[in-house]
Amino acid sequence: MPSAIWDKLVIWFTEGTSQGTIWENIAVTLEEAVLGFVIGTFAGVVLGVLLGRSRFTAEVLAPFIKGANAIPRIVLASLFVIWFGLGMSSKVATAFVLVFFAVFFNAFQGAREVDKVLVDNARILGASRWDLMRTIILPSATSWILASMHVAFGFALIGAIVGEFTGADKGLGILINHAQGNFDAPGIYAGMLITTVLALVAEWLITKLERRLTSWRPQPTAQAAGL
Repeated sequence: MPSAIWDKLVIWFTEGTSQGTIWENIAVTLEEAVLGFVIGTFAGVVLGVLLGRSRFTAEVLAPFIKGANAIPRIVLASLFVIWFGLGMSSKVATAFVLVFFAVFFNAFQGAREVDKVLVDNARILGASRWDLMRTIILPSATSWILASMHVAFGFALIGAIVGEFTGADKGLGILINHAQGNFDAPGIYAGMLITTVLALVAEWLITKLERRLTSWRPQPTAQAAGL
């Protein structure tokens, strides 16, 4: 089986696929995933932090948010195809939904966990709401948000591929779907392997971003590390 998977990869990268070159298909899936990831992360952070700091609004909207999160993603993917067609929009929408909820709940909890004493002291010193958000709330919630981003891009890839399963012209999802229809196990594993590599590269990039954004934090001392 490993040799058959390797042979399939060689064919895809040298001779192309039935849906065009493998690079075209990778580019389509990546574009869908990245768009869904960026939009979903932005929306999740904004709404998560805002609701995390507004307890009344959060309690009012909680049943609706939990209900929306309970809808099976495959059902949403089918609905998005009906609403937006077979183009890229339906795949981006599916990726967006998966990313949004993953980031939203972490951002929400991160905003809730902000030190109240620190916020009260800043208010006494005359800090405005924007000052609180910029200097205290967002930095405090950063670790929660970044933790969700590690899994969010994987969800974005899943959303894009699931969307391609429901209908597409190009993409890794359609390649895997065709391989499944032809009982082509090496093709399925080859598509999964490419998807895994893309997710690992994204994980590496997000880890680099996390280290850069949290470089202001003091590093643990050797004594603390040994405790």
